[in-house]
Amino acid sequence: MADLSRVMVVGRSRITQVVVAKIVEGLGLRPLVESPESAMQTLRSVLPGIVVLDGGPENRDCETLMPALAALRRETAGLRPALVLLSTRMAPSGNPLLSSPVDAVVAKPITPEQLQPVLSRLAT
Repeated sequence: MADLSRVMVVGRSRITQVVVAKIVEGLGLRPLVESPESAMQTLRSVLPGIVVLDGGPENRDCETLMPALAALRRETAGLRPALVLLSTRMAPSGNPLLSSPVDAVVAKPITPEQLQPVLSRLAT
């Protein structure tokens, strides 16, 4: 069962991880910060309510996680975890992150005014 108070923040940029974690905390939710490489192991023990994926400059930094996230969503009838992609730009069609079940795309640079409403909507 998903822990709706948990938001997993996945990305390679430490700065983005810290900014997003602070926004998550400001909403009264609990951030769980992971690199794309460590996130898979954590997903085996914790099912967060929301996963925020930092796509990186080419929107591909987290694409190796998509099969596992898609499988988790199938197990929960498509509800959890909700997926948010942080993007520097819209990627060309065929990008695995954008063709997957992403619930929201938020443009970088990330601000609380952009991300808070998205997280609030998906946390309910």
